[in-house]
Amino acid sequence: MAAEPYVWPFFTDAHRTLASELREWALREAAAIEGAGEGDGTVDAACRAFVKRLGAAGWLRYAVPAEYGGVYERLDVRSLCIARETLARVSGLADFAFAMEGLGSGPISLFGSPALKARYLPKVATGNAIAAFAISEAEAGSDIAAMRTTATREGAYYYIDGEKTWISNAGIADQYVVFCRLGDAERAFVALVVEPGDAGFRVAARIDTIAPHPLGTLRFDGCRVPADRVVGEPTKGLRVALGTLDVFRSTVGAAALGFARRALDETLAHVTTRKVFGQALDEFQLTQARIARMATAVDASALLVYRAAWTRDTLAPEIRREAAMAKMYATEAAQGVIDDAVQLLGGRGVVRGHPVEKLYREIRSLRIYEGTTEVQQLLVARQVLDAYARAQGRDA
Repeated sequence: MAAEPYVWPFFTDAHRTLASELREWALREAAAIEGAGEGDGTVDAACRAFVKRLGAAGWLRYAVPAEYGGVYERLDVRSLCIARETLARVSGLADFAFAMEGLGSGPISLFGSPALKARYLPKVATGNAIAAFAISEAEAGSDIAAMRTTATREGAYYYIDGEKTWISNAGIADQYVVFCRLGDAERAFVALVVEPGDAGFRVAARIDTIAPHPLGTLRFDGCRVPADRVVGEPTKGLRVALGTLDVFRSTVGAAALGFARRALDETLAHVTTRKVFGQALDEFQLTQARIARMATAVDASALLVYRAAWTRDTLAPEIRREAAMAKMYATEAAQGVIDDAVQLLGGRGVVRGHPVEKLYREIRSLRIYEGTTEVQQLLVARQVLDAYARAQGRDA
């Protein structure tokens, strides 16, 4: 199935082709990987398999710039959103695998030196390396400026001390972009690429969640990293982090949109065939009202997500307001759509392994990571208030 027609005004023909061809691929490949399993059948093996197959099929080329094996000269946010929506509609793990390749290598794509890009990005594009983005800490989640992991420069090396947690791809990644406070400075930060073999680095623990994927805690004890692995300017690590999140935040909304579309698909299939009190469930006005609410939430999410992506691709270098709105609305809306799906499916909706039961577990984390809904509300409000203040100043 191609992308839904009401978001097509934001698309080129290349985007429409991507949506259609990736949908067909995902329907074939997801069942083979998630159903039969690969390797030892664990979630790690499934994620590795998805990365390999996404790379072999050419889909990971959308996650890096053209010069290093990608499709577009710079990251095309509409393509990233289409990929996440399309994959999420079929498989949460497939979406996760794609998303982390983009986010994990995003700081290098956006801010890395030519040498760093040449070293790491071609392997991401082909699925021969797994990437990770390490910023969260136990006491510094959405408030990333509160991080306490430090990096101290000594000669040709940085030495990292501290701990990162809730890190996706922990234990299976080939490269981690790690964000640190620069020495004892309060407002200076640095982003460094850490490899699994670096002395002083280890995966301290794995974290099990309601929707399993590779997640864990990283420990750095004097971890030695060559200075040529700094991403961006040595004191501007926070700019690297925020700039990367600005690009990828709207893709979280796209993944939520994919989940919501799948929930609506499952709901329509159920209510049009389920008989209750002698008639199909979809003939009841209460059912129709719920379907209308679900469909409207899906459409509104699509418009916000692809407006943000289109704006970033064609008009503005920063989309903090648009991306925050898209992420905030689409994730919250998807939670409601999926809850409605569970309710309409009744007992079937809470049977472990049913698509809507899986969606119910998978959607929850999207309202938290890359900035909670509450943080997005603060971002949107700040942007609106700042715009109003500027307008008042001009009018004065």
